Amino acid sequence: MDEIRGDEIRGKAEGTATVPLSVLDLVTVGQGRTATQALRTSVDIARLAERRGFHRYWVAEHHSMPGVASSSPAVILAHLAAHTERIRLGSGGVMLPNHAPLVIAEQFGTLEAMAPGRIDLGLGRAPGTDGATAAALRRSDRLNEGATGSPLLERSREIGEDFPQQLAELTRFLDDDFPDGHPYARIHAVPGPVQATAEGGVQSPARPPVWLLGSSGFSARLAGVLGLPFAFAHHFSAQNTIPALDLYRESFRPSAVLDAPYALIGAAALAADDEREARRQVLSGALSMVRLRTGRPGLVPTPEEAEAYAFSPMEREFVDGWLSNIVHGTPDAVRSGLDDLAKRTGADELMITANAHGGEARLRSYELIADAYGLPTA
Repeated sequence: MDEIRGDEIRGKAEGTATVPLSVLDLVTVGQGRTATQALRTSVDIARLAERRGFHRYWVAEHHSMPGVASSSPAVILAHLAAHTERIRLGSGGVMLPNHAPLVIAEQFGTLEAMAPGRIDLGLGRAPGTDGATAAALRRSDRLNEGATGSPLLERSREIGEDFPQQLAELTRFLDDDFPDGHPYARIHAVPGPVQATAEGGVQSPARPPVWLLGSSGFSARLAGVLGLPFAFAHHFSAQNTIPALDLYRESFRPSAVLDAPYALIGAAALAADDEREARRQVLSGALSMVRLRTGRPGLVPTPEEAEAYAFSPMEREFVDGWLSNIVHGTPDAVRSGLDDLAKRTGADELMITANAHGGEARLRSYELIADAYGLPTA
C-alpha cells in the first residue's frame, strides 16, 4: 500500500469543540435559484470553512434530483481545490457501483495531483438515486436497486455482494499493485504511483485515503475488517448510528492505514440568529424531503411556501420525525445539540450538513456555529 498516514485521516478539534468539525455539502438548489448560484455558494462555504478551521469539506453524489446539484463530485472538488489552499476536500461519497473502479482511481489521482495531501475518497455502496436512474448510470437492465436512505425500497443483494470486489479492484488501481499475471497488471491509473517508478519519475507515491460510508451495518463491518476510516450517515439514518458504530469498533482490525478506529458521522444542523428563523429554514428542507420520499423531487421550496403548506397527517408525522434529527436553533442551542450528539455516539468527528433554500442561510449557519465554538477567524 502506498503511503497513507493516520494524520491524514484524523482531524484536530479547534476552539472549544470536543471533536473536529467538518462540512458535508449537497449543493442544494432552491426555487428561484440556479445550479450556478448553488455552486458559487459551495465555493463561498468552502472558503469560510477553511478560514474558520473546519477540518474537511465533502460533497455527495446524487442523481436525478433537481434540488441537488452534486451529481459529479470529482468535477466539483476540482473547482473547490482551485479556490482553497489548506482544507481537506473529498467525496461523501462517490457511489462505487455507479462507476468503473479505474475511472474513480484516475479522477481522484488527478485531484491528488491538483491538491496534494488534501484529497479524501469516500465511497458508498448504494446508487444515490432511484433504481431506474441507477440502471441508466450503469447501462444495465437491472432496475431493482433502492434509493439511498429510502424506507420504501431495499437495495438489491447484488450491490452488497459486489461492493467488496469493486473496492478491492479500486484499491489495487490506486496502489498500482495488481499481481503479476492479473489481467489488469499492465493497466495503470494515471496520475498515480506508476509515474514514480517510470524512468526519471518523480511522482509522489501518496494517494487519497479511502473511507467507507454507510447508513447500516454492512459498510461498518467492512470498514472495520479492513482497518479503514468509517463515515456514518446519521443525518438520515439516526436510528442505526450507534449500532453501526459499535459494529465498526468491534470489527476493527489495525491496518497500515489506521491503528485504531476512526469514525465520523454526518450531522444535520442549522443555526440562525433566532429560533424561529432556524425553524423556518429547516422546514423548507423537510418539505423537500417529503416530496422526494413521495416521488415528487424538485427544487428546495422557500421557507414561506413551507410555512404555508398544508401537511397531511402522514406528512406531518414524517416531518416531525425528520426535524427531530436536525439540530437547529440559536448558535448556543446548536452547539449544545452537537456536543450531546458527539458524546452519545462517541464519534471522532462531526460532519455538519446544513440544508436550506438559500445559500445565505447556509453560510450564516456555518459562521454562527464557528463563532459558537470559538473557531479561528483567519
